[in-house]
Amino acid sequence: MTQEKVKKILKIVLVVFVVLTALAFWTEKGLYFLEEDEDDYAGLPCYEYGDIGIIEIKGEIVPYLVYASDSQEPENPDSVSSEDVVYCLDGLKENGDVRAVILEINSYGGSPVASEEIMNAIKRLSKPSVAVIREGAVSGAYLIASATNKIFASEFSDVGGIGITMSYLDYSKQNNKDGITYQQISAGKFKDTGDPDKPLTAEEKELLMRDIKISHEFFVKKVAQNRKLDIEKIRALADGSSMLGASAKENGLIDEIGGFNEAENWVIANY
Repeated sequence: MTQEKVKKILKIVLVVFVVLTALAFWTEKGLYFLEEDEDDYAGLPCYEYGDIGIIEIKGEIVPYLVYASDSQEPENPDSVSSEDVVYCLDGLKENGDVRAVILEINSYGGSPVASEEIMNAIKRLSKPSVAVIREGAVSGAYLIASATNKIFASEFSDVGGIGITMSYLDYSKQNNKDGITYQQISAGKFKDTGDPDKPLTAEEKELLMRDIKISHEFFVKKVAQNRKLDIEKIRALADGSSMLGASAKENGLIDEIGGFNEAENWVIANY
């Protein structure tokens, strides 16, 4: 074999080696991104069920989860954060393989701000959304449900609770009994308002009720808008009480009696 032929063979071997190395590299990259896509919702309260996105809203609604420094578990495991739910909603919005979103709700509310953030994310979803109420969707959880296109609930689901509370325990009498004196050292007349170790003054209560009334009116307006109902009808229902699913359907707070299967069938039939 001549020296020229040896050189040609070596060149061919080198080219083949380079091509195979490049293929291996990009194949590995492709598999990595596929794995990333599959793990997009790892640790989040959402997943894909065929071409339907599922989001679970269970427990207390909070703005974000707090983790202990030495644990991957949240300090309050019976909670869901608007931070995570909004991330899920925005991700499902951009996912072309998902045609609708079902929110499974089992919550008695929580943070008004967190509930509003989830409600707003549902309204900008630009895809059909359905709420399935399990044991209950009360207070902020109902505000979230009201933003969806369709609400299903059991006849025995707890629904509504359109109201606002800032109630708390006042320990001041017990402190007096125990010989504990509250020493107010603060700048600002109302800085210590709501401190459970001191009695609430009439002026402080009036201040808190001002904000309660504003928040309550916001709740009433949003539910009326979301459900396309007369605001006076919602205002009459907004006494803070909840009702069972059958009564909620009669009053327009939900659309249908049913669960996940009925919600899935509705999505399939309509979208």
